Order: sequence, then C-alpha cells, then structure tokens
Amino acid sequence: MAFDSIFKADLFQGQTIIVTGGGSGIGRCTAHELAALGAHVILVGRKPEKLQTVAAEISEDGGRASWQACDIRDEEAVKALVSQILQEHGPIHGLVNNAGGQYPSPLASINQKGFETVLRTNLVGGFLMAREVFNQCMSKHGGSIVNMLADMWGGMPGMGHSGAARSGMDNFTKTAAFEWGYAGVRVNAVAPGWIASSGMDTYEGAFKAVIPTLREHVPLKRIGTESEVSAAIVFLLSPAAAFVSGSTLRIDGAASLGSRAWPLHKAQPPSVSFNGFHRAYLPDVLKEEK
Repeated sequence: MAFDSIFKADLFQGQTIIVTGGGSGIGRCTAHELAALGAHVILVGRKPEKLQTVAAEISEDGGRASWQACDIRDEEAVKALVSQILQEHGPIHGLVNNAGGQYPSPLASINQKGFETVLRTNLVGGFLMAREVFNQCMSKHGGSIVNMLADMWGGMPGMGHSGAARSGMDNFTKTAAFEWGYAGVRVNAVAPGWIASSGMDTYEGAFKAVIPTLREHVPLKRIGTESEVSAAIVFLLSPAAAFVSGSTLRIDGAASLGSRAWPLHKAQPPSVSFNGFHRAYLPDVLKEEK
C-alpha cells in the first residue's frame, strides 16, 4: 500500500523538505505524504530511533528520506544542522516546523522551568529553524515554511504555556511572511484542533479521561485525522498556495468557533473523515472508547 494523497504524485519531485518532529504523529504522516509526492524528506527530531524508524518506513514505501538528530532549542545546533543539510542535499525548498510538546497543568502549578521549556520547544525552536533556513538558503532561492499551531483562539486553559507559545508562533508567522516576502518566501501556519494522533497517548489522569468525549464538542461531531492536517500542510507548501502567505489555516471542525450561548445540536452521524495514511493507527485512548 502507499499513501493515498489527493495531490499529484510528482508535486514535489526534486525538492528537499525538512520536517521537524518527523518521528511521530502529524510529523510522521506529513513526511510520508511529502515523500509519496516526490520530495526528499529530511526528518529532524531529538530521538534517533524514531527518526530511523520513519525513514525506514518511507524507504519501504519507495520514497526518499534522511534523518538528523537535533535539539532545535539549541541555536548553534540548528545553525550546524541547516548548514549540513545544505552541504549534503542542496537547496531547501520547504520547512515544516512541526516539532513541539507540552503537558497539561493549570497556570498556577506551572513553574518557570516548565513554562520556559514549552516556549523554547514550541516557539523558540521553530523561530531558530525558520531563521536559519531563511538566512542560509531561502533568502537566495525562495521557499515555503509552514508552522504548527493549535486551537488557542479562546485561550488554552490547562495548557497555558503551550497557548502562549502557539499564539507567539501565529504572530511570528505573520511577521516572517511580511519581512521575507521580498525573497519569494511564503510563511503560513496550520492550527489543528483535536486530532487522532499518537500524542493523545502521552496524557494521563483527568485529561486522558476527557479525550474520548472531545468529539461531542466539535460541530462536525468527530475528531480529525492526521491526513487532514497533512493535506493542509501540503497545500500550503504547494504552488497552488503561491499567493497565500501570512495565513493560519484552522483544522478543527469548527470547534474553535461559537459560544455556550449557542449550544451544539445533539449528535448526528459525524461528517466523513479523510484518511489517506496507510500506516496510520488509532491512539490507544480512543480504542478504549470502543
């Protein structure tokens, strides 16, 4: 089997695209789709084992992928990473700033170290990757960057550190799009809502118990798939989005809209999901629901 993308098979033929956080979840899915569309994908993350596994999957499916272990929060490491990629693979055509991480906690219980760690992972690291890719390559050759956000439009209770970081990334996306447009560089972002991804299995306790009920708070009455986020990222990287820059595309089934003053209707049959990822699997927390 192969990735069942809605985009033409040679869309990114001959291009090099970096995917941070490519060892799992949405990053893994996106890397698979980009490789299926002809790109040479560079997987970046902190854990070599995960990156090696995904690179092997892509190779088995007939695609091309390399990997580089890097802590994107380390400025000098990021500079060296981008330099090495350019030396080994030539110009970088796209960057998917997907790497991130957070943990559930009320603001009053988050210490300074925890707050700063999440900001460095979800905001500073993405800035460093984008800046170095721009300075070392895209300022001369153009390119496209897609940043990862989240549904933080009404605040992010229980994950205020991540909400602050994602809000900052939204503003960074707009600023970078304006400042770098002269060089033919487009910068956009995606903001997934509740997506059935491996990250759901990292949560415990009360937050874990809530996950199976999330669909009831989505107007489309379901949780999204990794493929639905990947497809949006691919569109923003593609020539079809050549005049789209500085935008954030929400992928949340309209869950970020409305208010309690207008309650959702009782559950009806959910909308039909798109799942083109042949190697996708349902998170354990959602299997328990069944």
